[in-house]
Order: sequence, then C-alpha cells, then structure tokens
Amino acid sequence: MKKKQVLPVLIIVGLIILVLGFILISKLIEKYTPTKEHKELTEYYNITEDSQVAITLNHAVLENHATIIDGHVYLDYKFIHDVLNERFYWDANENILLYTTASDVISAKADANSYSIGRNSTDFGRVIVKATAESAWVDLEFVKAYSDFNYTLFESPSRIVITNEWKEITVSTLKGDTEIRVKGGIKSPILKDVKKGEVVTIIEVDEKWTKVCSEDGIVGYIQSNKVKNTEAKTLVSEYVAETFNHMKLDKTINFLWHPVFSMNANKEISTILSTTKGVDVLSPSWFKPKDNNDNIASLASSDYVKYAHDHNVEVWGMVKNFDLDSSSIDVNHILTHTSSRQNLVKQLVAQAYQYNLDGLNIDFESLKESEIGDGYIQFLRELSIECEKFDLLLSTAVHIPASFNSVYKYHEQVDFVDYICIMTYDQHWGQASGEGSVAALDWVEESIKNTFAEGVPADQLLLGVPFYTKLWKLTPTSEANSVEVTYIIGFENLGLTSAKNWMKNNISNPTWDEKIAQYYGETVKNGTTYKMWLEDEESIEAKLKLMQEYKLAGAAFWSSDLDNTSIWEVIIKYIN
Repeated sequence: MKKKQVLPVLIIVGLIILVLGFILISKLIEKYTPTKEHKELTEYYNITEDSQVAITLNHAVLENHATIIDGHVYLDYKFIHDVLNERFYWDANENILLYTTASDVISAKADANSYSIGRNSTDFGRVIVKATAESAWVDLEFVKAYSDFNYTLFESPSRIVITNEWKEITVSTLKGDTEIRVKGGIKSPILKDVKKGEVVTIIEVDEKWTKVCSEDGIVGYIQSNKVKNTEAKTLVSEYVAETFNHMKLDKTINFLWHPVFSMNANKEISTILSTTKGVDVLSPSWFKPKDNNDNIASLASSDYVKYAHDHNVEVWGMVKNFDLDSSSIDVNHILTHTSSRQNLVKQLVAQAYQYNLDGLNIDFESLKESEIGDGYIQFLRELSIECEKFDLLLSTAVHIPASFNSVYKYHEQVDFVDYICIMTYDQHWGQASGEGSVAALDWVEESIKNTFAEGVPADQLLLGVPFYTKLWKLTPTSEANSVEVTYIIGFENLGLTSAKNWMKNNISNPTWDEKIAQYYGETVKNGTTYKMWLEDEESIEAKLKLMQEYKLAGAAFWSSDLDNTSIWEVIIKYIN
C-alpha cells in the first residue's frame, strides 16, 4: 500500500481509538461520580395529598399517615390503639371516644370541642375526634396527654417523628458534610444533604454504607467512612404513669364457685359451709344479662350473704354470659355499645350494694375478639371504677392464654382487676380436641407460666381447679376391621365421687401417669370404648403444690356441687 493510502487509515484508526478512550473515560467518570439527583420527599413519604402527614416511628418510616384538620394534626384511631396506647376505646356504634384512668372514664363525642370526666365537661378548644366510615381521627395533643410518647412536627413536607421505645441507641455527630441516600450506593438519589455537626441515629452498619435516621425523620444511607465517633445514648421518657390500687385479701384464697339456678338453691349455703373446710370466698352464679335493654336477671339473696358473713366467708357474686337465651340476648351488642355497657355496670354495682356483697366475679366465656373487639376489657375498666367507689373487690374467670383468647387482654386486666382466675380445666373438651385429660399437670403448669408471660403477677392469680372428670365415650362409625377406624367422641362430666366410683367399678388396674399426675383407665363395652383420666385427691394435690410453688394468690374450685368431703382434707393442707 502506498504511503498516501496508509496515512488516512491511520488517522481514522487513531480517531476511533481516541473516541473509544473518551467513551471509556466518560463511563468510568460516570460510574465513580456520585449522583446529585434528589428524590422528592413527598414521593419518598408517599404523600399524595396536602392534608397527609408522614410518620416516622422509632427511626422507621411508616406506611401510615396522619392528617391535618383545621391546621392541627390528627392520628387514625387504629394506629393510636395498636401502636401508641391501646387504652383508648372507640365506640363506632355510638361515635364516642373513651379513655379510662384509674379513677375516671374520659369521653369525647365525635365532632365535639369538649370532653367529659365524669359529670364535668372541659373545653378542648377544637374538635377532639372526627368519625369516618372506617375509623376515627383523634387530635394528636389529646392523645399525647394520656400516652407515653414524644413527638416533633416538621414541615416541607409535613411529618411527625414519634418515639415510644425507651432504650439505648447509637448516635453519630457528623464531622463533615455528606448526603443521606435512598439506598446504599453513590448512584442512589439523595434524600437529604446533611451538614457537619448534625446528629444521626445508627440503625444498621455495613462496611461501605450505614443505615441512619436523621433527627427530622429521614431514613436512608450514609457512606460508612463519614460515620465516626459514635456513642451510646439512652432514650428516657418523661411520662409519669398513673398507679392502680388493688383490694387484696391478706391470705391465700380458698375460692369456691356455687352454681345457683333458682332462689331455692341459695339454701344450700349451710350445707356447703358445713361440708367444706377453709373456704374464704363463695361465688354464687347470681347475675346474667336478661335482655338487650341492659336489664339483668338476679338470684341474689340477703340471707345467703348474711349467713356467709356470719361464718367469716366473703361473697363475690358471679356475673355470667352462659345459660342465656341466645335468641333474645346478644352479649356482644351489650358490650360494644357504650350506653348498654355502662347501664349494665350500674345495675351490677347497684345489686352488689343492695345485697352487701364483698365483690363481683365476671365469668364471660367463649368471647371472640373479631366480634367484640375491646368491648370486654372496656367493660372491666368501667366496672372497676364503680366497684372501687363502693369498696367492692373485682375478679374475673378467664380462659388460659392462647392466640384465640386474646380478647381477654390479661396484661390490661392486671391494672383494673384485683384477681384473675385462669380456668385451668377443659384442656380436652370434645370431638374437636379429642379425648384426654381435663387438666393434666404439665398443661396446668404451662398455663401458669404463660399467664405470667402475659404480665399477670402471682399475687393476682388464682388457679382454677376442677372438681370433675370427663368420662369419654368413643363410638366407632366404621367397621372394626377397616383400615382406619373413626369415632364419634362424646363425654359425660362426673363429680369427684362419681368419677372415683366409675374407675373403681370398671377399671381393675388403672395406671398412674407421673407427667400428668392422674390415673388412667379404659374399657370396651358393647363396641364403645370408655376412657377416663381421673381427677381425685392425688391429682388435685399435685395442682395445689404448683399453686404453692409459684406463690399464687390462691385457688378457685369448680364447683360446690361436684366435690366430696375428703378433698377438703387435702385442700386445707395447702390453703389456710
């Protein structure tokens, strides 16, 4: 090739190399140069309306938003209840917000500028609560007055930074200017330019990028080499929690339920007290809702109370929700409507005062949180205030802690109720549970521990003890030679004497199960299998040893019509 032909080719090749080099250098510069793009905070907080207020809670940005109404910040009731203060109660049926202290019920009606404490009304200066079809919006300052949290409000865009976890955190005072980015990476958009001297809270530390929260509630990432001189800081609440007083008996309680289904049954008290030993408290099943108009049915007897008091026995009248006419009485309706619930409270306290009772025992069973919400616990809050006015002791009988029993809110009962009795029986109850013990010892102990875990202290806890045994009857529904035999599982409840006699007459050699502390036996008659896990003096003594070991307030026995004389010789070894 001639020189004149080579030269242009070299020039072209050189230009190509130059261009490629320029492109490569540009790419490298682009790759390693931090972006200066800023992400709009309205987009970051998902704010789509001017009235919305973003929420940063304990250094985390929430999906929830507050709202601005007439220039003031309002929080959604569900957020208040679930996150900030579950003691607020919103009655969506009657559009009223309630908050219960140790001595008063504070109420605010929807769209009202005032709230009431008892019969006294106070002007708040603006609407306290706005009702919506789905929930309610409550003024932030009104919530703050009764709740343990701090907050700061920021503008552009509107956002509140809330703290309600009081713990040690790690903070860093920045030594130079830098940026908080959406993600860890120099190409991630900038959320905030932070200046030297600003303080950030350290959330997560990585080699290159550290997740932080700024004081104005922006959560993102800073290059780790910019985060130095960290120190521990303890967040301290200035909120002063109110104290709750409780009425207590200065002894281990020997509590006996007395089923009463007619006025004539009240005459049984003399027999009960002459055949038992050491009973401190009798709880006759006297009261229950009569209708949905807040009336109650009562079998209370002044002669009964006088006889008990003459024998140094207290009477805590039982209020029950079973044995009702379900066609005309809806307990859920009563407890979820404030006017009905509060009228029920007034009637119960009036009955207790009229008959000179020492207390009330609330035995509302099989409640579902999906249907009743906080109606049950609000009933106890309101009832406790009225009971205290008349020196009435308040106790409850509740199912053991379980996910399906969350309606009982044991941790909240602790403040308002004097004693909580866990019904540690009916461990196995029928076809759904299968046959088994009424109250196996290991199950009872686990129930005690689970109740402690719910926040119930030992000195407020009564251990429920059964005076009955289930005689299980398994009737096959398929041929005996089938691959899998299925059964209809039925049972009969037998009192202590009847159960012991059945075991004696039908099982030649029952086996003792150390783990559950019960005798077990089974037999087959006419194709039906009978099984029994026996409750007797030995099994009940084992439960009373648990009561003693865990220093519980006492034991509650179900019930007076199922006991025998010899069981009381065992009981008084551990109580009185």
